[in-house]
Amino acid sequence: METARDPVADLRRIAFLLERANEATYRVRAFRSAAKTLSELPPEEVARRAAAGTLTELSGVGDVTARCVTESLAGEEPVYLRRLTATEGVDLGDAARELRAALRGDCHTHSDWSDGGSPIEEMALAAVELGHEYVVLTDHSPTLKVARGLTAARLRRQLDYVAAVNEALPEGFRILTGIEVDILPDGSLDQDEELLARLDVVVASVHSGLRDESPRMTRRMLRAIENPHMDVLGHCTGRMVANRPAGAEGPGDRGHRKRLRPPSEFDAAAVFAACAEHGKAVEINSRPERQDPPKRLLRQALEAGCLFTISTDAHAPGQLDWQRFGCERAALCGVPADRVVNTWKAGALVDWAVSHAA
Repeated sequence: METARDPVADLRRIAFLLERANEATYRVRAFRSAAKTLSELPPEEVARRAAAGTLTELSGVGDVTARCVTESLAGEEPVYLRRLTATEGVDLGDAARELRAALRGDCHTHSDWSDGGSPIEEMALAAVELGHEYVVLTDHSPTLKVARGLTAARLRRQLDYVAAVNEALPEGFRILTGIEVDILPDGSLDQDEELLARLDVVVASVHSGLRDESPRMTRRMLRAIENPHMDVLGHCTGRMVANRPAGAEGPGDRGHRKRLRPPSEFDAAAVFAACAEHGKAVEINSRPERQDPPKRLLRQALEAGCLFTISTDAHAPGQLDWQRFGCERAALCGVPADRVVNTWKAGALVDWAVSHAA
């Protein structure tokens, strides 16, 4: 039988590591408040409440801190603490630079065919200058009319256009075909199945109904993940944590200058388990105003065994260099390069995407 740990010590250690990582004050306070409440009780009462599932009846103890206490009393290092300690002793600056150097391409970009500000050729040449071997073109799907999403007819024309552009690009670089397809309210994908099957990489994202209740959002996301044509779950919470930095937008970069927006609610354990089961990747969105998923969910996805992309969601050429922001967050959460699919060569990336539909 496992020997119980000290749950108060574990809660305080989590708070310390959150402070060191400059996490939000409210998150640190949650663990320190729970530690204070439990330190004032006899250990026997803490154990009794943990067994009865009544820890959350105590002031300052929530679901997450109660789960940590229960794991500690069972002799297990709390999962939350394990995720935080995974990066102890790591030079995050070096780790982020190494991860950025390992990236071969970008799996989420937009052009002026939808809501981007620059032609496909200009985006591709900027990616070449950054040292990429490929870039996946993922303009929006038709339901997102505010972003001039591509109808089936326009997407077919784009595929022919990309084939022609690829013939003129420098040797060793290619544009991979793709789409950022909307996950519709019923979980289906917003484009013809025949067209989705033709694309190299399909990013699927929720852009509507972001305040749906958790059960409904979870069902919606799970159905999309089960679709064999879907490869990457884009900006999974849909949150906006900051307004666009002054001067950061490019010409025609529509739809991203938005107000702050809280994350969508869904069963993250179920969604990430489904991604791992079906071999789908979770996007680490590098846009400064998104920072999606939040670090706590990024660590949870890592723990679940998920693959990842580190992508810019670029709407202008200069934004293709934003991958460093995603790399910093990935390094902070201990994401290894071999779990990031855009560290792979183009052929391996396409083969992986094809394997979902096999």
